[in-house]
Amino acid sequence: MRERARSAGDKLRRSEDLLDAAEALALELGGARFVTVAAVTQRVGLHRTGVRRYYADKEELLLELAERGWERWRDAITTELGDRTGLDPPAIAAVLTSTIVGLPVFCDLLTHATLSLEGDVDIERARRYKTTSFAAFDEIIDALTRAGTMPAGQLQNLVSVTTVLAAGFWQVSHPTPTLAALYEQEPRWAHVALDFAPRLRLLLEATAVGLAARTDP
Repeated sequence: MRERARSAGDKLRRSEDLLDAAEALALELGGARFVTVAAVTQRVGLHRTGVRRYYADKEELLLELAERGWERWRDAITTELGDRTGLDPPAIAAVLTSTIVGLPVFCDLLTHATLSLEGDVDIERARRYKTTSFAAFDEIIDALTRAGTMPAGQLQNLVSVTTVLAAGFWQVSHPTPTLAALYEQEPRWAHVALDFAPRLRLLLEATAVGLAARTDP
């Protein structure tokens, strides 16, 4: 069992350890819905009650993980863009697709954050999540505006569509064990467990091209 973190640096590292453990468990178990506080604390060698020094409950822990996801998506986009310029709508859609697909737990949490996590924490914690996610969103728009040919207004719509489609498609393409068994019994329904990345890219490209064809920004 680990000793209690004492310094601010120790507490930050312990907090990151808990987030890393929650993310790893979400990947191993097939989704954030299956993550438990007991499993997370056991993974990092911390007593179950000790997690409350860092997060009030599972909902706050997962919302923090979603917040970190926004920052990682922003960083991934910035890295992918580099010093590129003149990207057309399909190229921008490709960047958005490849970067968000590389963050599967973030895609999963985009659903849970909207449905429950934001509403299950106190107002100040919700405010912090909103502040971080909107800041990351704005930085993503700025980076894409500099690199591409689409104006900021169109990019705002495209990035918003990206989060909605990624959230929904991730859930459909990662069915629960019950649904997976059902699809094996009823193959005619299995088409709904679609191939996540190709379908996301196809629809984002179509959206980007459609937005770019409009006369309004």
